Order: sequence, then structure tokens, then C-alpha cells
Amino acid sequence: MNVLISVACALLGVLVGVLALKSFQRPTGSSSVTTDLLKEAEEKAIELLAKARREAEELTAQNQAAVLTAKEEAAKDAREIEELAAVRAARREEILREKDAHAAAKEEELAKREAAAKERAAETDALGVLAAKLVSDQRAKLEAIAGVSGEQVRRELIEEFLDEARRASQREGKAIEDLAREEADKRAKRIIGIAIQRYAGDHVQERAVTSVHLPNDDLKGRIIGREGRNIRALQEACGVDFIVDDTPETIVISGFDPERREVARFALEKLIQDGRIHQTRIEEVVLAGRAELERIMTEAGEQAMVDLGVTRVDPELVKTLGRLKFRYSYAQNVLKHSIEVSYLAGLMAAELGQNEVIARRAGLLHDIGKAASHEQDGGHAQAGAQLARKLGEEPLVVSAIASHHEDEPPATILANLVIAADLLSASRPGARREMLESYVKRLADLENLSKSFPGVARSFAIQAGREVRVMVEPTEVSDADAALLAREISKRIEEELSYPGQIRVTVVRETRAVGYAK
Repeated sequence: MNVLISVACALLGVLVGVLALKSFQRPTGSSSVTTDLLKEAEEKAIELLAKARREAEELTAQNQAAVLTAKEEAAKDAREIEELAAVRAARREEILREKDAHAAAKEEELAKREAAAKERAAETDALGVLAAKLVSDQRAKLEAIAGVSGEQVRRELIEEFLDEARRASQREGKAIEDLAREEADKRAKRIIGIAIQRYAGDHVQERAVTSVHLPNDDLKGRIIGREGRNIRALQEACGVDFIVDDTPETIVISGFDPERREVARFALEKLIQDGRIHQTRIEEVVLAGRAELERIMTEAGEQAMVDLGVTRVDPELVKTLGRLKFRYSYAQNVLKHSIEVSYLAGLMAAELGQNEVIARRAGLLHDIGKAASHEQDGGHAQAGAQLARKLGEEPLVVSAIASHHEDEPPATILANLVIAADLLSASRPGARREMLESYVKRLADLENLSKSFPGVARSFAIQAGREVRVMVEPTEVSDADAALLAREISKRIEEELSYPGQIRVTVVRETRAVGYAK
């Protein structure tokens, strides 16, 4: 195609040249030279045109032969591809037929196996039924001969094995417990004895002052004021009651809050000293009393820290510690109790090779929750732990505060030392006093709880409720059972009763043989 285009362009160029020559001919008097040139050009053009036609025909023939050859080769390739596809299809069909035949054979074999398994299962079931029938018949014959059922024999055997295992475990446990208690008692007595000898605090702590001495009885009238105005103003400002009776030269301050009683005492003494007793002055001295109370509490906390060598305590925690000066537990001053616990914990820590400084710090702060505000949740142990954690105390001290009443399991030696020191301070004779009614009720609860266990004949609470003696029937409770009973009663007391210190449970089992000589 490209050759034909080239030939056509050449012929077109020749014709254009001839026409251009003709256009330049003059209209008259043309020379013979020009005519010859035109003829020669026409001849060359005709010759070139003929040559171009021949070449174009040759090229066309060649192109047709090439096209024909390409078509033949394409047809050949198509036939080869069709033959190869046919061979592959045939092979694929053959493979599928072989797989189908193999699967059919497998399925037939599985069907045979399943049928055989069903037959064996049926035979096994039949044999099982026969065996069960034979066992049942033999059991019935044995039960008829023995006169008891198999279930009864099984229960008796199980109970016998359980009783034997329980007795063995009790004997083993008691032996281990006795040995451990003996060793622990020796070491604990030595450590506690050393600590108590080195620290001798007051057994009975002083109580808050609730009475104010007057220089003379004439001041009673001035304190009461006209129509009782002065004493009413005092009661409203302080939040306590002022009792003016026939007691000579004395006014009694009554109130549940020790801090309010202290403010009232300060205000009353200030009014007596000043001599000016009227409502405006009363408000002034009450405000001054509250400021004085804050100063006293801060100084008390700082003094306790200085005495014990405790440093780097948050100022808010120091102030809260000083507030314990006006807190009482069973008439025992809580700040003095905390100082005593701090000393004892530190001394025991030194004997055991522990950190004495940390032990004193934890002992001093263990009851800090009793002075915490109402914003702290939980009992005083949890409230104290939250406050100490909030004010930057280290985790060991916080853990000891939280677990000193075992609200949380004690996880460190320090926590156990604080628990022991707290018990020593609270349970030593004369350290605390209780109301008569709650004391009698606690003794009755101890005795009633002990009597609720089977086999207990009598129960007695002795040593001001520090010990309970339990008398058991010897025919119902063995020696091994007695040790188990003591532990169970102790656990029930811990779970159900509230008490200071600790309570010893003693189970007494005795057999008496009586004879008469006549």
C-alpha cells in the first residue's frame, strides 16, 4: 500500500511538472527547442509511469503471497491448538472417571464397615444388658445373705474412711500446730517481753476535762446571765451543755464531741479570767478558743513526731494526728495509744532486724482514720489508709494502716508488727474501760455462741471476756475433735462479735469415773 502511494505521488509530480512547463510557453513564436524538451519530458513521464505500474504490480503480488502464507500458518496453528485442547479434555475426563470409581469404592467400603460396627454395637449392648442382669442378680443374692443393701454398705465405708482421714488429719495438724505454737510462743514472748520492758507507758490513760473550777459561786449567776441569756449564748456557740448545779465552785461541761468540750472549757476559763461576760464577748472568746484548739492540735502532732523521731510528714497529716489528742476509744486517749503503739512496733522491729523508723511511723499513724473527716469512706482503718495515701505516705505505711484491724489481709511483716503492737496497747490490763451494759452483753454473747456448737455442755466467759472456757461431753467430742472445735469457735467469734484485743478459746474435755465403797 505504501509503494502504491509513493508511485502515485511520483506520477502526480511528473504531471505537475509537465503542466508547469506548458504554462510557461509563449503564445506565439515558440522555438523548436521547447517542443523537443516537452516531448522528451512526456516520454520520460510515460516511461516512469510504466515502471511505477510494474513495480506496484510486483509489490501487490508479493503482498498477496505473504498474506496467503500468513493465513495458512494461522490455520495450521489453530488446528494444532484444537488438537492439544482435545487431548487435554480427554485426559481430564479420564482422570475424573478414575476418581469417581475410587470414591464409589471407598463409599462401598465405609458402608460395609458401618454395618459391621452396628452389628458389634448391638452385640455389645446385649452383652452389657446380660452382664448388668448377672451383677444385679449376684448383688441381690449377696444383700439377701448379708441382710444389708449395697448402698448402705457404701455409705458406711465412705463414712468410715472419712472419719479415719479426719482423725488422722486432726492428729497430724494438732502435732504440727502444737510444735509451731510452742516455737512461736517462745520467740513471741521473748520479743514482746523485751519491748514491754523497754517501754513502760501508763496503763490507764487520762480522760478529757469536763469540769471548770470557779473562784467563787457568785460567778455562776453572771455566767447564767439575765434570764439565762449568757449560758444559752455559750451553749449555742460551743455546741455543748453547761450544767450549773449545787456542786460548789464547779460548772460541768457535757457533750459528745471532745473538741467542742475543749473549746467550751477554754472559752469559759477565758471569760472567768477576763471578768467581762456578755454575748458579744462570748462570741469573741469562742472564736479564740477554736483558734487555740487548732494550735494545740498542731503542737500535739508535732510533739509526738519529735518524741518518736518521725520526720517529713505532710502538715495536714500532722494536724490530723494532733486531733487524736481529743479522741477516745473505750476511755483510752487515741493519741497516747498511737504513741504507745509506735514505740512498741519500733522496739519489736528492732528485735527482728526490721526497719525501726518505718515501724514507728506506721504505728504512730495507724489510727489516723479516727480523726479523718466524713469525706473519707469506710471504717477508720480504710479512711486512714486513704488519707495517708492521698498525702504522700509510702505504700508500706499505707498497707499497715489499712490492715491493722485485718480489714485487709496483712501482706508485710510491718503490718503484722503494727497489729501486734495495737493489741498489746489496747489489751493490757486497765488500758481501756467499757460501759457495764456492753460489757455484760459481750460476755453473754460469748457464752451463747460457744453453747451453740454440738457436744458443748457449758460455757464460761472469764478474765473480763478475754477468755472463754468451753466444757464438752467426752462421749460426743474426742480429743482430736476438741482441737477442731476450738478453731471453729474462734472463727465464729471473729466473724460475729466485736471486741478489743483478742479472746482465748479453751475447750475442756474430761472423763470422770465415780465409784462408791459401802
